[in-house]
Amino acid sequence: MLHRRVTSALPRAAAPRQRRRTAFPGWRVVRVLAVTETVSYAALYYCFAVMVAPMRAELGASTAVISGALSLGIAVSGAAAPAVGRYVDRHGARMVMTGGSIVAGAGVLAWSQARTVPQLYAAFVVIGVASALVLYEPAFAVINTWFHRRRRAALLTMTVVAGFSSTIFLPLAQALVDRLGWRGALLVLAGLVGACAIPHAVVLRRAPADHGLSPDGTLRCPEHVSEPTGGHDGSSSPAGPVVAVAVRRLTFAHLMHTIAVTVVAVHLVGYLVQAGMSGMRAATAAGSLGVMSVTGRLVFTGVAQRLGLAATASLIVGGQALGVLVLLTVPGTGGVVLFVLLFGSGFGVMTIARAALLGELVPRRAFASTSGRQVLVATVGRVAAPVTAGSIISVAGYAPMFAAVAACAVAAALALASAGRSRTPVSAQDDARPALSGLAKPARQGLRSWAISSRLGTRP
Repeated sequence: MLHRRVTSALPRAAAPRQRRRTAFPGWRVVRVLAVTETVSYAALYYCFAVMVAPMRAELGASTAVISGALSLGIAVSGAAAPAVGRYVDRHGARMVMTGGSIVAGAGVLAWSQARTVPQLYAAFVVIGVASALVLYEPAFAVINTWFHRRRRAALLTMTVVAGFSSTIFLPLAQALVDRLGWRGALLVLAGLVGACAIPHAVVLRRAPADHGLSPDGTLRCPEHVSEPTGGHDGSSSPAGPVVAVAVRRLTFAHLMHTIAVTVVAVHLVGYLVQAGMSGMRAATAAGSLGVMSVTGRLVFTGVAQRLGLAATASLIVGGQALGVLVLLTVPGTGGVVLFVLLFGSGFGVMTIARAALLGELVPRRAFASTSGRQVLVATVGRVAAPVTAGSIISVAGYAPMFAAVAACAVAAALALASAGRSRTPVSAQDDARPALSGLAKPARQGLRSWAISSRLGTRP
């Protein structure tokens, strides 16, 4: 009799989880963000590489001066990131990302009409604000709010799709430039990124509680009502000195990796064109980094289950340094292909690794604020990288610039490995526990339901 009551309780307790999984609104949120991030990254970041040469010719400015506009936009985005993170932690991302898409469309439209360098820089101030409002940081905060045990799967879904942004839009942007000119191409991109406001307004919601649910789609119950508000002292800072050390090392790794990928994203097309490739072939090769970034994320997610997040990310990022050396030493198409394979595999790994590691280190309500501070630090690299790399190219050529990229990749790999060794799981007070900690919940909930029904004389 006891066995029958326990076993009957287990399916009943687990059934809501199974019913909710297929209809859980969080997955609709992930799908929308996957599409809008793909478009937003293309319009606000990746397609700049295709526009450099025609802008340089028409505006009569050097590569370093043109690249300075992107650096300014990145600086504005990083400066705004902490404030945006605090707002998202308190109020959710719906209004932020909806308004941000409108601002993004206006910024790209202004970019298309720039006739002088000051006008170009002014447009990128607007684009920088839009980037803080719509790119990965607020999107990661949304996923961290909607998912706990399934966080890695949700992050992978969004970033795998968005990883095709450069693959899709670099060749498309080059084709639009060839047909419409760079101004006409930007008008098309402005319309696309502005239209992202519609799905943001319609689909995004603050939290699963708006639907009577807890993260991952489980029915909301008393144990989910109380959420942590910060560290052990109630603050919004990471809990404990050991965790704080891990967060700092993760931040440094993010900085170094940001420098490396920013330089490659901005200057790879120019290097390949100077090496003898056509503009379309060079843009296609650069876009192929996006394909490999998807492969790298899939490999990372699978291998990390055995080796751990930090160790796996460290190995893949270290492989990027090897890819740069191959590009510099192996001539012809073979060297480019090997570079794309090695560097592209790690191109987007830090994106998912940092979000997943940070989600395990800090409480949910402090995630966006902490992530915003990390972005502010990484912005130093984003701002310095395009202009500094452009100056190095002007003075010494591409080889020293790519050697510096390799050094940054090595530094990032070492910092990730160190962060993994110093990392410990967050306190039981925090709701950012590792994903595997929730696997036994269905059984516990079933037993709890049976115990309560025994006391009340009713069946669950």
